[in-house]
Amino acid sequence: MPEFTAKDVQALRQSTGAGMMDAKKALQENGGDAEAATKWLREKGLAKAGAREDRDNSQGTVAVASYEGVAAIAELKCETDFVAKSDQFSSLVQEIAALVAAEGEAAASSKAEAIDDMKVVLKENIELGRVVRIEAAPGNVVDTYVHRQDGRGVLGVVVELAGGSAELAHDVAVHIAFTKPTHLTRDDVPADEVAKERDVLEGITRAEGKPEAAIEKIVDGRLSGWFKDRVLLEQAYVKDEKQSIAQLLGDASVARFALVAIGG
Repeated sequence: MPEFTAKDVQALRQSTGAGMMDAKKALQENGGDAEAATKWLREKGLAKAGAREDRDNSQGTVAVASYEGVAAIAELKCETDFVAKSDQFSSLVQEIAALVAAEGEAAASSKAEAIDDMKVVLKENIELGRVVRIEAAPGNVVDTYVHRQDGRGVLGVVVELAGGSAELAHDVAVHIAFTKPTHLTRDDVPADEVAKERDVLEGITRAEGKPEAAIEKIVDGRLSGWFKDRVLLEQAYVKDEKQSIAQLLGDASVARFALVAIGG
């Protein structure tokens, strides 16, 4: 006589996501003890999950959370957009974002077991990606934006403003999502990157046969265009390209921003 019933197998399947044969074997190996069977399935599943760790996991979901002057972004990585769009996957990354906002970036590690369990159930290389938390300085405001695609967050932005409103911070966050700047100001761009780009632009300009006397001015102009692709304050505002982000801000200023994008 088996020490468990078909109903026990079904209950174990529902609680763990295991297949019928795996659930049955787990109960057989553990004398019908559901708790021990669950642990057995998890250990076996994690062993298999370890073999998947070298598989590409450039898909995933990004979530944002905010409250009382604090905002956070969390990224959870997986192999396929099918898994990334699943309710349980989206719920977990949202929980992580909320936890990071409430308790700090280190708090994300408390969800390690939940992530391991999801690896077992969904059978993919799932891991925590980037987490970011911004707490506004006194008098500053923060706002967020998450860009959704096919039912999941694929890009999250947090912006902290000094001397501005939450609405303005949100407008800047939306802009950042579409232009993806890497730096706030020109001075933030590493000098070696600027020097390398200047050398490349000078080589291109000389190859075009431009007059020697005009080369420096032409290179400066092209370098300004290069900066506008990377520097937030110099970019043309996406909703009104006649003004730059610096002009949009007026008397306000961006204290800092963060952007997390799937595959980025």
